[in-house]
Amino acid sequence: MTVDRQRVERLTRELLEAIGEDPDRPGLRQTPARMAELYSEFFSGVGEDAAEPLARTISVTRGPAPDTLPSGAVLLRDIRFRSVCEHHLLPFAGHAHLAYLPGERVVGLGALVRVVEILSARPQVQERLGEQIADAIAEHLDTRGVLVVLDAAHGCVTMRGGRQPEASTLTIAARGVYTDAAARAELIALIGGPSTSSGTHGSDQGLPW
Repeated sequence: MTVDRQRVERLTRELLEAIGEDPDRPGLRQTPARMAELYSEFFSGVGEDAAEPLARTISVTRGPAPDTLPSGAVLLRDIRFRSVCEHHLLPFAGHAHLAYLPGERVVGLGALVRVVEILSARPQVQERLGEQIADAIAEHLDTRGVLVVLDAAHGCVTMRGGRQPEASTLTIAARGVYTDAAARAELIALIGGPSTSSGTHGSDQGLPW
């Protein structure tokens, strides 16, 4: 689905007028066009198939060690993501951590990133976003278990209402063997361990995109 840019521009002008502003003053004259471009980027995942990046898989056994199968999880940490909360149309952003327990076929790591990008580029709530990512991986990959952990700061918490700039939200979605808390304990520990990023706190405060 393509965002209707002309309609977004018209509605942005109406919104500026509704709050008592003049959309034709110099500082706001280009704002409707900028909003149309912004919304085209932020909502590019609407109507896009999140399973498509997972269609191209790689055989583990068709290589130099054909008797070798993965014995542990594939864990991809610290995927930066951003989305827009559907309740107030305010942004939320943070890190996604994805793990799956593969069978004979695996997927390129970039495909996992793309799944996050597609599903986050829609009006969302974090709880549903994590579940949708987990479902896409569980349903379209050869996997015995999936774990998705999202850690994000929300504009509706940091910039309005209680205005808590230090607050972040953590959600967990699990499928297969990782629905058992003991089975996912090792992955949770690895996700929380040292990494190259500083996590949601600090660099993500204020959602600086």
